[in-house]
Formats: sequence, structure tokens, C-alpha cells
Amino acid sequence: MPRLLRPLLRGTTYTRLLHLWVPMLVVSVWLFVVPSTPWAPALFLVPLGLVPAVRRGEGVQARLLLTPGEPEPGISEAPAATWRDRLRTVLWLELRMLLGAVTVFASVWLPVLCFELARCAWGEAPDGVPLLDRLPAHRAWALLAPLPLLALYGLVVGLGELVTAGARRLLGPSAAERLAALEERTEQLLERARIARELHDSIGHALTVAVVQAGAARAAGDPEFTDRALGAIEETGRAALEDLERVLGVLREAERPVSARPTLADAGRLLESARASGAKVDAEVTGPVEALPGPVSREGYRILQEALTNVLRHAGAVPVRVRVAVGDGTLALEVRNPLPGAIPGAGRGSGLRGIRERAALLGGAALTGPDEGDWQVRAELPVG
Repeated sequence: MPRLLRPLLRGTTYTRLLHLWVPMLVVSVWLFVVPSTPWAPALFLVPLGLVPAVRRGEGVQARLLLTPGEPEPGISEAPAATWRDRLRTVLWLELRMLLGAVTVFASVWLPVLCFELARCAWGEAPDGVPLLDRLPAHRAWALLAPLPLLALYGLVVGLGELVTAGARRLLGPSAAERLAALEERTEQLLERARIARELHDSIGHALTVAVVQAGAARAAGDPEFTDRALGAIEETGRAALEDLERVLGVLREAERPVSARPTLADAGRLLESARASGAKVDAEVTGPVEALPGPVSREGYRILQEALTNVLRHAGAVPVRVRVAVGDGTLALEVRNPLPGAIPGAGRGSGLRGIRERAALLGGAALTGPDEGDWQVRAELPVG
């Protein structure tokens, strides 16, 4: 019995009941004004459901009242993008009105039926109630008086479950929305995998160097060697902290929707950041960068970010030439800077590997390495 009555203690039961009542408020006003055409509101729902924004409004209501507190309720909040979505919205509006009418009818007449049965048991004959006005007064009717309330309870809970299932079916994500969500989830997983690789490469390398240097200094017992080892540990630790800060910045952005992440249209802040760090950046951007597809523009931004970070990390405040060109179905990125005293080796490998992987992921290619006294990063990504 306590399990049977558990829905009475859930707030969801009452928010679903409210959701079923809301459309009947409009119908009640209509019936008060034009009682001769009770079917007119159902016809009005057909053109109303074809408006794209109605699907968003119904989705917000359904999530708020039918599935409160559920992180993944399976109900979309996006406007209708296709005719299929609009027709599903029309069906949903009709279903909601039908179930709402049943709910209001039951909410009014079942309590009335309970009250009239109680009057019969008290010895008074019902007046104006069909069928009940023929019943003789008898105390046995007291045994049947609670049944309408139990029926109302079961009906309210059952209709709440039914309208929630209907919302998930008719207001659920379309195939295009599910594909977009899958694409976003895939990109997040790829980004986290890349972050894991970078953390393993940079932080693991730094810790290994620190452990080896500390062990060698302790074994040597030479103050001068110990000073050099401590200096190497300090330098490696600083570089690792810079890597960690950069990677954590990317990780924080991974929680944002894909559409909210930076694109090449935001490349100006990367260039200003590099200039603020002392680099002399000569930038040239040609072509309709704002018109690039989202994935291409986002990956292009990341490639440019990684290239400039590598310049600052390994070459310092040196002149940097940046070229971004959009044309002939291709996005071309080039970052060049003078080579430092020694050609970068393994310490630069993880970032360069990430650039090549990003380019390959979109069907493009990236070239990194020395070229005529400069270090170059050049990538080409297909736009179409």
C-alpha cells in the first residue's frame, strides 16, 4: 500500500496534472464566449503547431512540468526545423488537448460522484445527476463512495505517464538533432583524448626529468652540480606549469557547446596575446573567414593556437609571420618564425603531432619542420 500511494508524495504528479490543465484554460474561455463550437480550438491548433517556435515553447513546458529535474529527459527545446517536426508538433498539441479534456472531466465529475454517493448513504437522493438520481437512499452506498476518488487518483497518475511518453515521442530530438548531439559528443571525446595525450607527454616528461635530476644531484654530492640540477628542475617545472595551464584552459572550454567555442573569426585575440608576450606578429588574413564551416573554423583556430604557443614556448619573443587564406575550397594556415639556436626536438613533438592529427581529422594535411632558416607550420583544410 505505501508503494501504491508513493506518487502522492512526488511533486512530478502535480506538475504533470498542471501541465494537462493549462490548455483547458484557453478552451474554457472559448466555451464561455462561443459555446456552440467546442471543436474550434482543436482546429486552431493545426496552424499553430506549424509555427517553428511553438515546438520550442512546448518543449520548455514539457521539460519543466513533465520531467522536472531530469538531466536527459529526451525532450527537445529546439524550434521545428523540418516539416516532419512541425507535423509532430501538431500531433502533440492535439494529444495534449485530448488528454487535458479527459483530465478536467475526471477532475470535476469523479469528486461530484463521490459526494453524491455519500449523500445517498446519508439518506438524501441525488438531484440532477444522471443515473444517480434514480438510486434509492441506502447506507450501503458509503462503501462505494471512495471508489471515484481512487479512480481519479489512478487516472491522474496514468494520464501523467501517458502525456510524458507522448512528449518524448512527439517532442523528442529529430534525426538531425541527434546527429548534431552525436557530433558534439564525438568532438568532446576526441578533445579529451588529445588532452590526455598532451598531459601524458608534457607533465610525464617534466616529472621524469625532475626525478632523474634530483636523484643524480643527491648521488653526486657536488654543490655545483646540485645547483645546475636544481636550475634544470626549476626550468622544467615552469614549462610543465605552462603546459598544464594551457591544457586546463582547453578542458574548461570542452564543457561549453561546440557552437560557443572560438573560431578563426576570433583569431585576433590569439594574435594580440602573442604580441603581449613579446612576439612581433605580422598577420595577414584573406578570404571570407566568417563563412567557414563550424568544424573547419574551430579546428583552424586550434591549429593556429598550437602553432603560436609552440613559437612562444620554444623560440621566445621572436618575429612571427602568420598567414590565413580562404579560397578555392581550401583553408590555408601558415605560421613561420626564425629557428632558435637548436632545432626543436622531442619537446615539441606532442603539439606538432596534435596539429597533424587535427588536420587529418578533417581530411586535410599539415607540414611542420625547418624551412630556409625558419620553423614553419603549414596546414591545408578542405572547406567544401
